[in-house]
Amino acid sequence: MKKIGLVGGISWTSTLDYYKYINQGINEKLGGLNSAECIIYSLNFSDIQDIGWTNSYDLIFNACRNLISNNVDSIVLCANTAHLFADRIQSEINIPIIHIASATAEEIKKQGLHKVGLLGTKFTMEMDFYRNKLKEYNIETIVPAEKIDIEEIQEIVKNELGKGIVSKESKLKFIRYANELRERGAEGLILGCTEIPLLIDQNDFDFPVFDTTKIHVENIVNFTLS
Repeated sequence: MKKIGLVGGISWTSTLDYYKYINQGINEKLGGLNSAECIIYSLNFSDIQDIGWTNSYDLIFNACRNLISNNVDSIVLCANTAHLFADRIQSEINIPIIHIASATAEEIKKQGLHKVGLLGTKFTMEMDFYRNKLKEYNIETIVPAEKIDIEEIQEIVKNELGKGIVSKESKLKFIRYANELRERGAEGLILGCTEIPLLIDQNDFDFPVFDTTKIHVENIVNFTLS
């Protein structure tokens, strides 16, 4: 079994899901008392919020370097937005990063879709690093058209979901955002923030929903056992 290095704490609520799902996945494959061999470097999310995501490369890279010094076989960034730095980090280390957007793109391709809606943090929706990765797989990505909606999504992710707070009001808002993307031609929906599945999931929609946390975990489990 390969040893996985997890960069977590971004936020701790979704890192809990990563730890749970990875260990469940390993146990389902191997049975008995088997679980994952992994190391979590849990960042203080407040440090990233204080300096901003675009200024957080050193924090995230140092976490990766710490994990590598403990002989992990791959790196997992436990947040979609952290993949802003994935290609840059990959160019500086000699073990693979299991990329969440690449894993998601492969799953979208399996379903034969070409245009998807994306809900995530403001940075994931507005910057091009995520859309460009999907574009490599010939997948077009659209996000909410109104700036006010993007700001509201960011507020809910940061100040509710990031603290483990789940409200019915916010759930209804996210369902509305998703349906508006559907009306604009999205064939499926990416939950492009690892906290969003706390709020909505496939049961809320009659079109394909891609839970990036679970998709990412499936790739992690497969790599661990490869």
